[in-house]
Amino acid sequence: MPNSCYAALLSDCPFIQAPGNRSGLTVLDEYKGIPREARLLVYLSVPPGLAVGFIYTDLSYFLPNVQGLLPFWTGVTITTMGVTVATMCIPLGIVADRYGRRKMLILGNLCAGTSLLGFALTRSLPLILLTAVVEGLGEASFAVSFNALLADRAGDEKRTASFSLGALLSWISGATGAFAISSVVLIEKLGLSVGQAHVVLYIAVALISLSITPLILRVHETKIPAPGQRRSILPRKSSKVIIRYTVYSLAIALGAGLFVPLMTYWFSAAYGIPDTLSGPLLGVSSILTALAVLLAPRLAKRLGHVKAIVTTQALSTFFMVAVPLSPTFAIAVSLYTVRVFLMNLSNPLGQSLLMGLVSPDERGMASGVTAALWRLPNSLSTTVGYVLIGDHLLGLPFYIATVFYVFSITAFWFMFKNARLPEEAVSPAQVLAQSSSLEGSEEIR
Repeated sequence: MPNSCYAALLSDCPFIQAPGNRSGLTVLDEYKGIPREARLLVYLSVPPGLAVGFIYTDLSYFLPNVQGLLPFWTGVTITTMGVTVATMCIPLGIVADRYGRRKMLILGNLCAGTSLLGFALTRSLPLILLTAVVEGLGEASFAVSFNALLADRAGDEKRTASFSLGALLSWISGATGAFAISSVVLIEKLGLSVGQAHVVLYIAVALISLSITPLILRVHETKIPAPGQRRSILPRKSSKVIIRYTVYSLAIALGAGLFVPLMTYWFSAAYGIPDTLSGPLLGVSSILTALAVLLAPRLAKRLGHVKAIVTTQALSTFFMVAVPLSPTFAIAVSLYTVRVFLMNLSNPLGQSLLMGLVSPDERGMASGVTAALWRLPNSLSTTVGYVLIGDHLLGLPFYIATVFYVFSITAFWFMFKNARLPEEAVSPAQVLAQSSSLEGSEEIR
């Protein structure tokens, strides 16, 4: 059903085949010509993505059931990870812009693997909390460096395709990390207990993540400005773009936190469906999302980045509102899958837009600010959503989220409707409109 719904919505959209080319220019043709180092960078993001997907799927089970941590301290550990990400993204973004994004990416990968080893090999509460800080530091390091470095290596023409490929592999690696926990059953057949099998699996995933660290050195970096050329640690050239994008992103984060991390809980409360059924179905939506992002570059070329983002997110909001009105679980999960499919189609477009509009030497800081101001409000609104669902106010999280989404999408349109990326053709009339709308600011290059 999700695929047929999406086809019905966009059946007249000509981005699947290039105009005037009846021989059939396919979606995959957009990915030809991605620079070698950009492709390598995307491929190297898979092992740490697997590690993060593994941690966020299993840690809430592993710490209390295998390592014997009290549920309260398990919650504190996971919260520590999120708070560390939110607080470290901005300072690490400054460091990445001034001293090197590749170094920060290496740090992120080392922290991802080390945190898995830490969780697996200690039952000491102080060491577990320290490991949570290391994990959050790794996430933050990756967040501020990967997008900026990928934009540098991809170039303007293939930036969106590179981000779409990265999103595809990110979803797949995260889902693989989530599914990897099932291999515990196979490891037990070696004569190990359930706890020992979990520890072995954690160590194996950690070593996989750590093993690719030397390969990151094969990705070159844009020359870092000399000390005398560094004018400010703040992104002054790109401040207007970053502020506008943050307003949009923050509102989306608040809305998404109300229900997205809680859908297995919501399906249970609304229809009495156990997570053993809803969980795998949500996993299917992740796979569909991974495939959806392949369409992003062609959609951006047909509609433009801003129109493509607004269109897909507006359609997604329509399906989101319909979910709590669904009479059956089958309808609800189908509508939610379409919602995920459409909403996340815009993710690589948004990342590419931000990296294309900000000054190249401020991309790390831009990534850090937007990551920090996404993670924190998203975590806070999840608590509100949990309370509302627990009180059986099942529609309210979606309706409140709709208000945030409508505000965000509308604000995004008015703030960025005249923005043009370097690779987009700009007519004289568009240049005039762009200059008037953005007051000649230097961040639109």
